[in-house]
Amino acid sequence: MSSAAPSPPVAVSGASYAAAAVTMAHYKAADSKREQFRRYLEKSGVLDTLTKVLVALYEEPEKPNSALDFLKHHLGAATPENPEIELLRLELAEMKEKYEAIVEENKKLKAKLAQYEPPQEEKRAE
Repeated sequence: MSSAAPSPPVAVSGASYAAAAVTMAHYKAADSKREQFRRYLEKSGVLDTLTKVLVALYEEPEKPNSALDFLKHHLGAATPENPEIELLRLELAEMKEKYEAIVEENKKLKAKLAQYEPPQEEKRAE
């Protein structure tokens, strides 16, 4: 057996210990913030979406010249909106308004018609 004397404890000044404690607290706070941010990204579906797009890029047989353009395209931010798309959106909004107006008119006409028609029970009796 070895009879080596144990090494004396290292003396740490109060200032060094306080600095080390502050540094450790800073790392823990940073880790906590990182963990909160990671959970936020996970809950909002960002991590899942990014993973899917990166897997699609990985599985792409012919790698694109620009990986960034590939990511933008698959995340839906590839190009500015086409003017034709904007026109179609406006047309859709107009059609929805017309539809709502027609539905309302239909309700009014049905109510007016009900005033002039006998109830269904009276028709069956005839």
